[in-house]
Amino acid sequence: MNEKLEQLKAQLKQELSSAVDAQTLENLRVKYLGKKGSITDLLKGMKSLSNEEKKSFGMKVNELKQQAAESISKRSQEIKELEIKKEIELMPEFDLTIPVKEERGSYHPITLVQRECERIFTTMGFNVEDYPEVVTDYECFEAVNVPKNHPARDMQDTYYLENGELLKSQTSAAQNAILRKYGPQLIEKGMPIRAIFPGRCFRNEATDATHENTFFQMEGVMVDKNISISNLIYFMKTMLSEVFQKDIKVRLRPGFFPFVEPGFELDISCLICGGETGCPSCNHSGWLELCPCGMIHPEVLREGGIDPEKYTGFAFGLGLTRLAMMKYGIKDIRDLNSGSLKVMSQFTDDK
Repeated sequence: MNEKLEQLKAQLKQELSSAVDAQTLENLRVKYLGKKGSITDLLKGMKSLSNEEKKSFGMKVNELKQQAAESISKRSQEIKELEIKKEIELMPEFDLTIPVKEERGSYHPITLVQRECERIFTTMGFNVEDYPEVVTDYECFEAVNVPKNHPARDMQDTYYLENGELLKSQTSAAQNAILRKYGPQLIEKGMPIRAIFPGRCFRNEATDATHENTFFQMEGVMVDKNISISNLIYFMKTMLSEVFQKDIKVRLRPGFFPFVEPGFELDISCLICGGETGCPSCNHSGWLELCPCGMIHPEVLREGGIDPEKYTGFAFGLGLTRLAMMKYGIKDIRDLNSGSLKVMSQFTDDK
């Protein structure tokens, strides 16, 4: 038995030295250490040995198994290093004299517009807030005056998840949390609540040149004593003139949004067609819907812990995706989510 054990040890050493790939090594592992392997079979021949001999021989077999496992592992590492060395040898020589390509990547146009808007609003005293993309029904609807079964929910074909939560269909989902975060304690110190919260939104709608199921918005709120619609118009006009670096023709028209009263649609003259001839981007109307806005509904203020008898505020939902289309002359909104490097690489940060 001892002679057979020594033979296996010598045989394994010889076969390991000639193994040159991972598959051969795996075959050797099974051959010697598998359930029906040669070393395992040694234990079957112990029946004829005395108890003392079994103990001694069993220890030797276990030592051989351990040595075999370590040898196979060591050889496996050696084979991996040899394969890497071969790959390096096959690689072409690197010529240090070749000129370096100075091409660089560029930010997505929506990222550029979002950063620009954040910079503008920050200079006007607004805080930039972040909020999750997966929210509760309360955050997205009930907290902003859209109770269950309210017909306004039909305006948004929402993606619901199996756990009852949903993909944020509007940045208004963060409004209640922002109001509660700053609360009346900030206003009572003479500091109005000023915050913007950009984010990605999701709606299950058919896509065309002006509609996507994934898009970006920027919600903004300001709450203080004696806030009026004129404050809203001032901040929006200031922001647009900064973004486009020129005066922009805008119009306000009545619009229904449960979380504001009164509510408006702020449209800008289409910058792609000039607002005269009409084009697919503006549905041939000459105007592009950009910013639902209005005075925050008293119920929304109350739900956020703000006394509507003492304070008022405005809110707006700026369409960052459409703003990017206007700024960069993008005619089809679907290009923004296309992942096309040919389309996206033309945009650079000019700051």
